[in-house]
Amino acid sequence: MSAAINKHFYTVLEKRNDGKIQIISADLRTVETWQDIARMEVRGNALEIPLAVIKEFGCNVSVNLFLASEIPPGTGLGSSASVCVNLTKVLATYNRVFLSKYELADRAFHVARNVLGRPVGKQDEYASAFGGLNFISFHQDGTTHVEPLNLEPGLLRELQSNLLLFFTGASHHSWTILEEQDESTRRTDSGTVEYLHEIRKLTEPMKAALIAGRLSEFGLLLHQGWEIKKQLSSKMSNARINEMYESALRNGAVGGKITGAGGGGFLLLFCQQQQQEAVRKALVALGAQEMGFDFDFQGAQVVADDPFIDGDENGGTRWTFAPIVNKAVA
Repeated sequence: MSAAINKHFYTVLEKRNDGKIQIISADLRTVETWQDIARMEVRGNALEIPLAVIKEFGCNVSVNLFLASEIPPGTGLGSSASVCVNLTKVLATYNRVFLSKYELADRAFHVARNVLGRPVGKQDEYASAFGGLNFISFHQDGTTHVEPLNLEPGLLRELQSNLLLFFTGASHHSWTILEEQDESTRRTDSGTVEYLHEIRKLTEPMKAALIAGRLSEFGLLLHQGWEIKKQLSSKMSNARINEMYESALRNGAVGGKITGAGGGGFLLLFCQQQQQEAVRKALVALGAQEMGFDFDFQGAQVVADDPFIDGDENGGTRWTFAPIVNKAVA
């Protein structure tokens, strides 16, 4: 079960004429310029993700890339996958290579898993490429199927209004947690595989609860999944996260989880609106910060692509804008 939200990662591409590539990262506050990325060893570089995408894409381009995110890295909201999907989408569009959403997600995952050697799954890449609220199936033959959950608009609004996100105050790199989980999965005596199967078994009831509009049941299943997920790694939770979560439950939240690999980042809670004020006060008192959000259904998008902007012959002639939602005015 996966939902994309309207906290975006942006890439602005501009043509150069000197054969070099420059990457400017607002999040990392760094600027670097290279002449020949194809021969570079990119692992370990602060900008390894965009460098690996450029290198793996195999395109000989001379461009400036400006990168910026609405949320900081290491918060469990799939920012690394968003960067990978974003850069792949940008370079494909610039080089006039059509990629389906499935191909986009798979290529981005290949960079993270095989090129950079990160112990990651592919769910974040699919969430970023597709957008929306989805039931995603990963098959043993390596294929993936994305089933959009097209909930009735009123039900979708109710679900969104009952979900809260709180930053726990700690960002982190998830690699150590994922490496520990990956290693324990390979050990037959660890019980990790059984825990993963238990979590997987919750997805069908969660899907059924959402479709039927049984939102409180969905919240309880979130809680059940989090209790199992904590068994996957000793670093999944900590005293601060446990204190926040238990306080939220005492004040009316039905269930929740830490997003991403765990250990920090954002706490997602399901809480009906009449209890939300009490939950907010309790968590703010513990130092948590709430982040408002909406679901996002567009996935990776090229917002503007026009040769008029910089006289680049590789530019297109297509403008794409987000749809306007008409609201009644009293």
